[in-house]
Parts: sequence; C-alpha cells; structure tokens
Amino acid sequence: MTDEIDGNAVSAQIRSELEASIDQLGESGVTPGLTTVLMSEDNASQTYVSMKQRACENIGIDGQTQELDADQPAEDLFDLIDDLNARSDVHGILVQMPVPDHVDKRRVFRSVDSMKDVDGFHPENVGRLVAGNARYKPCTPHGVQKLLESAGVKTEGKEAVVVGRSDIVGKPMANLFIQKAPGGNATTTLCHSRTTDLAAKTRQADIVVAAAGLPEFIDGSMLSEGTTVIDVGINHVDADNDKGYKLVGDVDFASAKQKADVITPVPGGVGPMTITMLLYNTVKAASLQTDVPVDLP
Repeated sequence: MTDEIDGNAVSAQIRSELEASIDQLGESGVTPGLTTVLMSEDNASQTYVSMKQRACENIGIDGQTQELDADQPAEDLFDLIDDLNARSDVHGILVQMPVPDHVDKRRVFRSVDSMKDVDGFHPENVGRLVAGNARYKPCTPHGVQKLLESAGVKTEGKEAVVVGRSDIVGKPMANLFIQKAPGGNATTTLCHSRTTDLAAKTRQADIVVAAAGLPEFIDGSMLSEGTTVIDVGINHVDADNDKGYKLVGDVDFASAKQKADVITPVPGGVGPMTITMLLYNTVKAASLQTDVPVDLP
C-alpha cells in the first residue's frame, strides 16, 4: 500500500518544535525578525507574502512586509535592502520573486547580507552548500529532506533522480543529495528539458523529485515499482468547477501511486514545508547573528 506523506502534519510538527527554539532566544531578549520585500503586482506573490506573514505571527517571529511599486526604480529596492542589512532587529531578508524586468535578479541575490539571506541564494551561501558546509539550506529542498526523513526513506546508497535544474529547487536538491551527511550520500542524476530518454533515467531511480514546472509530466509508466516520488510542482490547469481550475503537481498522481511505495500529494505535500523551512532559517539566522545558541529541529 502506498504511503502518502502528509506535508501539513510534518510542517506542523516542525513549527511546534521551532517554538521551543524561539523561546530559547526570547530568554536572552531576542525576537527573530524576518522582513519580506514585495515589488510585484503578481497575485500569487501577494498571496504567498500574506501566508508568510501569518506563519510568522503564529510562531512568534516578528514578520514584516515592505512593499514597493513595480514601476519604481531598481535603486529604490537596493536602497531598501541596504537599510534592512544594517538593522539589528532584522535577522532574515527575503525579496519575493519575481521582481520586475528592470531589476537585476542576480544583483538582488548579491545585495542581501549573506548572514540574512534566509533563502540561501547569495553566492556565498550557494558556495557553502556546494562545499558541504551549508549555512542556510534553500527552503524547498530542505523541506524535501525533512519529508523523506519523516517517512523513514533512507537516501544513503540510493539512486536519486531530480527532474528540473532551477536555482531554487533542482540544483540545490541535487547538491543536498550528494553530500556526505544525513539526507545525502545518494548517487544523483540531475535531469532537465534536454535530457535524452528521461523515462529511462527515472525508471532507474529509487527516489524521484519532480520539479520541472510541467503539469503531470511524470506518470506511472516512467517509474519502477517501489519508487519514492516527491512532487514539488504546483500547476493550475483548467477544470470544470467554481474556480475554473485545479491544482496539480508535476506528477500524474493516480498512475504514479500505482507504482510508488511513498508519494507526496499536491496540494498538501511539499508546499507546506517551504514556508516552514523559511521560519527554520530565520530562527537559525537570529541565533547566528546574536550568538545565542538554540536547539533546532
């Protein structure tokens, strides 16, 4: 029988344990602070920022949002980032993507203080991850590791295939899988849109992480019996309902479930973990910047 990983339950458990870490900081007069910067009129981004704000409030993090109009000069954003970098009460800074076309995304990543880069996108933090000495693991890949751990899925010695090579999920996920560390030690293949005979690669895998951004792209015919399937995708597809759409992942859940021993649903799988691991990184950042040790889950 296939085991469906409940991302909501795993997320709730980690947040509960993080509250104890926040209490440890509070005993030394420290309240973790996270500021999200929004420079977009994108509805999805605005909704996501609101979710982060509520998550911070619920757990005891001082969550703030700074908004800029999408047509403001790029230098307004970089001036704001400089101000936040200098504030001792702000331990984490997250610039919500996407930013407008006239803003250099790479410069954004470089501009956030690497100690406050709770997304893990600053070049220094990317380098530390690749070198096996991560300061902050990118939130979604770290969440995937936590889901696998919760399900008792061992990665050591396993064949892992990551489908998708984004800077946010695919590349850091592959890097985490190959590390000499818990949740790593896997023989890892990173696939993408130009991979020849993708199905042959995924059928060899013990663990498949689907993060290509293509609705129901991976189906049961591309999997072997007993595979663990982690679906990172969140896609809107047309549906005959009140909303006119439904959410699906990068995996065709119905057919993949016939082959998989362990699988994540969409929604309710990886999604809840991303914000939770952002909270985790913010608490860690507050600890590192104030030299107040905490026990992290």
